[in-house]
Amino acid sequence: MDIGGKRRSDNFEDRGSGSGRGGGSGMGVQLLGFAFRKFGFKGVLVAGVALGGVYFLAPDSVKQSLVGGTTTSTSGAGQVCDASEKNAAACDFSRAILASTEDTWVKKFQVGDLPDYGSKPGSYQMPTLVVFSGGVNTGGCGSATSAVGPFYCPADKKLYIDPSFYDTLAQRLKAPGDFAQAYVIAHEVGHHVQNLIGSSRLQVKGETKNQVSVRVELQADCLAGVWGHSAQKDLKITDEDLSEATNAAHSIGDDALGHTDESKFSHGSSKQRIYWFKRGFDSGDPRQCDTFAVKDYREL
Repeated sequence: MDIGGKRRSDNFEDRGSGSGRGGGSGMGVQLLGFAFRKFGFKGVLVAGVALGGVYFLAPDSVKQSLVGGTTTSTSGAGQVCDASEKNAAACDFSRAILASTEDTWVKKFQVGDLPDYGSKPGSYQMPTLVVFSGGVNTGGCGSATSAVGPFYCPADKKLYIDPSFYDTLAQRLKAPGDFAQAYVIAHEVGHHVQNLIGSSRLQVKGETKNQVSVRVELQADCLAGVWGHSAQKDLKITDEDLSEATNAAHSIGDDALGHTDESKFSHGSSKQRIYWFKRGFDSGDPRQCDTFAVKDYREL
């Protein structure tokens, strides 16, 4: 893919290095799919799907052990992006991908090509991408460390990412490549779209909270694929790029991360994540991403 000469989004914040303590009763965040579980943190309970995401409720002691310290002032621009050439490149790349998602979703919302959940989302409200290092305080979803990976907070409509995650993606998760990184951002933007159209707040009678969570996460994967389809020509996305994204989707499937009990899956299997991403990528139609229209959870 090629981002040369492309627009960079101004909906961007550099929070610098540091971490926060407290910040609410829990984190109502939507995560890429491996938070805490991949890195073996204990004492964090999946308590439900609400406010557009999976709640990870942690006792204060757990929060302090994971976060600790005090919040760094956000007034110092460039604290993360100017720290190194690698960080500068990661920030620039992230802004370019965010701008591309903005172009896609502004158009989709204008023409109404969206799954219908009874709400009228109106025009697309652009989210802000926040980069941080180490830890961050959100505007309503509590505190988080870099260990949780990229996430979306529906309370403040912001995406959060530590640029070092790109190295984690390539090295620990064995999913290298710039389009794999783009998929990460597009997935979190997908959660923002869900927040606007209302699907992230849906419940399904007879299903567990984890099963509903899988529907939410797979839809976000599909919506990421829709962006990929829309950006295909503009960013010169190749078959090799597509392979990078599907490899990333595979790497963060619940089964690929070592979970064997399907009843406890919260994001979907590798096969499911690849299927729904490609469904969005092949169709370019958000209405094909209605995971809630699949009556039987087992058929997702």
